[in-house]
Amino acid sequence: MQRVCFLLRVRAGRLDEYRARHAAVWPEMLDALGAAGWHNYSLFLREDGLLVGYLETEDFAAARAGMEATEVNARRQAEMAPFFESPDGARPDEAMKPLTEVFHLP
Repeated sequence: MQRVCFLLRVRAGRLDEYRARHAAVWPEMLDALGAAGWHNYSLFLREDGLLVGYLETEDFAAARAGMEATEVNARRQAEMAPFFESPDGARPDEAMKPLTEVFHLP
């Protein structure tokens, strides 16, 4: 099982709305994530907008491709893109660059 951690930045003026959107994630989005192999997925948001994501999956590239192929992901990414700072204009799901794990206590 791969453990994946990534960082994104939520716009400072959108933090409360971002939290609210994640209090009610669309059921079809949750189903798609599970079907694509995203497990134990968590998001942590700091008050300055730093967003830390963590998930476990058998194959992150395949899990991302699985989501890319869904209509619900396209809708969700379009809806959520304005919440994020993205210097290169990448969608949030495209900007997920896994961090290198340097330690794990099993």
